[in-house]
Amino acid sequence: MWRRLRSALGRLRGPPAAPPAMERAVVRCVPSEPKLTLRLVLPDGSARHMQRDKAEPLGRVLARIAANTAKGNAKAAKKSKKARAAGAPAEEAPAEAPAVLLFSRDGEAVAEDVPNAAAWQDGAVLHIGEARYRVERNRPTLTELRLPRSLLAGFPVCPKVNTEFAVPQHCLFRWYREQRPSAGGEAAAGDGPDWVETAVAERVFIPSNALVGLRLKLQCTPGDGAQRYGLPREVESSGPVEAGPGACIFDSRHVYTRKVCGEGSVRAVTYNILADIYAQTEYSRTVLYPYCAPYALELDYRQNLLKKELAGYSADLICLQEVDKSVFVDSLAPALDAFGLEGLFKIKEKQHEGLATFYRKDKFSLLSQHDIAFSEALLSDPVHKELCDKLAKYPLVQEKVLQRSSVLQVSVLQSTSDPSRKVCVANTHLYWHPKGGHIRLVQISIALSHIKHVACDLYPSIPVIFCGDFNSTPSSGTYSFINSGSIAEDHKDWVSNGEEEKCNMPLSHPFKLLSACGEPAYTNYVGGFHGCLDYIFIDRNSLEVEQVIPLPSHEEVTTHQALPSVSHPSDHIALICDLKWK
Repeated sequence: MWRRLRSALGRLRGPPAAPPAMERAVVRCVPSEPKLTLRLVLPDGSARHMQRDKAEPLGRVLARIAANTAKGNAKAAKKSKKARAAGAPAEEAPAEAPAVLLFSRDGEAVAEDVPNAAAWQDGAVLHIGEARYRVERNRPTLTELRLPRSLLAGFPVCPKVNTEFAVPQHCLFRWYREQRPSAGGEAAAGDGPDWVETAVAERVFIPSNALVGLRLKLQCTPGDGAQRYGLPREVESSGPVEAGPGACIFDSRHVYTRKVCGEGSVRAVTYNILADIYAQTEYSRTVLYPYCAPYALELDYRQNLLKKELAGYSADLICLQEVDKSVFVDSLAPALDAFGLEGLFKIKEKQHEGLATFYRKDKFSLLSQHDIAFSEALLSDPVHKELCDKLAKYPLVQEKVLQRSSVLQVSVLQSTSDPSRKVCVANTHLYWHPKGGHIRLVQISIALSHIKHVACDLYPSIPVIFCGDFNSTPSSGTYSFINSGSIAEDHKDWVSNGEEEKCNMPLSHPFKLLSACGEPAYTNYVGGFHGCLDYIFIDRNSLEVEQVIPLPSHEEVTTHQALPSVSHPSDHIALICDLKWK
């Protein structure tokens, strides 16, 4: 009745006002879930979140919406009566359910027997009486938006962006800085700081020195490749931008890696980044790295340096060791994704750290993964039966091998520009103990047998790039075995931990592998040791070295005595080389 009166009065007063903007009816429907969800705000202002079976006929949902709307209208009318002046009110008829209809984006009414999954399409229009709702099916949504805890001037700020029905590459980013109080004055009173928009509209923001002392704010609007955008979300940094350390050891290397390699070439990096669980111990601070300022061992500080270093190498393949799981998930994967790299992670058994392999998405696609734990593979995979039988004769050594948590990460990648080109990328971190040469020989034998199975049996004749921290110097049995293809049963490394653990096993492998970066004087430099432990081995039959990125000078490495330092995030130095197909 009141609606009819208002309509009549409207006609008397003149032409109707322009129709209000359409409300949104947000539908989420994914194949892996049996129900779809529908969110909307009814005309009376009440929010509704409905979960319905995908196969249910549309008519049932429309009837439920009509009933809820009538109930809401009745409640609103009751409140209105109480607010009116006292007196005997006229008898009112119960609120009628409004007409509820769904129209396709072409303007056709959707039949009530159509299943929900097919009925609620993006762009459809829901009519609830006079109200109109545009259906947004699987609207781009931000599920997580987070800024790093530590911000340094001159170092990239890479937000963690998790989405549903959106991709970060199509999201919109707007960066703001805190308004600096005027000289001699105080910031204006209010609910919070004043924000000034910067000129940066990219996913990664590099604060200048002028922003030291100011906090940052990011507004992100999720988007997909179809020019659809969801609701924006904002996040503020927990602290201000701090002054950076100035020049870093790796800065001079970035001169050689400003651009990504061209087609037919691959830039590979291997790097032990020093796990936080090893850097943040009392032993590390007082014995291993007493020369390093305590704040420079903090994870947040080192992550700033590491992200800048890795991004500056413009690599196609990055193999990392000693990667904390939380560092991979919350820091490295989001940061390197912003620079075009996809990450894969393999955790060590019984540990909180492991291996990470990143590959450039516009150069490679992932065909398959074949990761193993050495101890488990030795016992369960028939590929290693011969070695397992040999090792059974040496129970002390066998027990030590099986106690180790070392793993091997193997990924088969395919070139996006030439699908005939595939490559097997392996990444490992062998047992660390100085007297563990015999254990490393067994581990590398397992690794090479597994790589043979992948690169010769599963994908015949594809080239191999084998990266890692092998904890083996060029004079070791492990390095000799990889390089030459065999190791004699009387090699001195078989007695690396004395006669009690002696084992004599001749080993061989079929690959022709070359250390792409040669034999540097050191890749690990700490107070009590320096030596070459890290390598990028390549298949010399299929790949050749275009260039090796020079290592930092000895003067740079020892500027702060040893590594890590305020200008270098790890106790290891990354190896980088450009390879090309033969």
